[in-house]
Amino acid sequence: MVIPYRPPQNGRVTDTPWMVLIGPAAAGKSTLGALLAASTGRRFVDVDEVGGAYYAEAGWTMARLRERIQAVGRVAAEREWEPARAHAVRRALAAHPAAIVALGAGHSHYTDQELFEAVRCALAPVPHVILVLPCARHDRSVEVLRHRSISVKGTDWINGDGHDLLDEWVRWPGNALLATATVHTDGEKPVETVDRLLSMCGAHPEVA
Repeated sequence: MVIPYRPPQNGRVTDTPWMVLIGPAAAGKSTLGALLAASTGRRFVDVDEVGGAYYAEAGWTMARLRERIQAVGRVAAEREWEPARAHAVRRALAAHPAAIVALGAGHSHYTDQELFEAVRCALAPVPHVILVLPCARHDRSVEVLRHRSISVKGTDWINGDGHDLLDEWVRWPGNALLATATVHTDGEKPVETVDRLLSMCGAHPEVA
């Protein structure tokens, strides 16, 4: 059964993650999340890793996604999968108070406006929603992320029909609406980005 999202009563902030990292594939969300957790003593949760149980609640599995990709193509299958992704976001946020959570690229990207607004509502009480990108230039960010994706994941995210999912994720304006801040990482070591994030959020290790 899909559990509907219910916003906080009387506008009060209930138990939420301390920080949520969003952004396109290969932006470094998981790397930063793990380092932030080690620096602050908080738990790190990667929704790409734990989402399977939540997708199942909404009637989806990764096997079904692969089947739909074969049947209708990656873009159409991603659209069909949106309700399950939105459900996974809301469930993960509710299940991991005070944690640091990383959302896979698709978990902040929706063509269905109602689903986007539901995720936006779920993220609203989170103190720090950080959009991670290499730099402010879209073309440069796509270039950097494409190189990382090919090197690490073995994919360039360009479908057989020429649709460029990576470019779509980088240019998706919804991420800026979800984020409380954006951090650009190009030319910076992950530990340096982590130190900057902790300063931005007023949470150095000794006070986190």
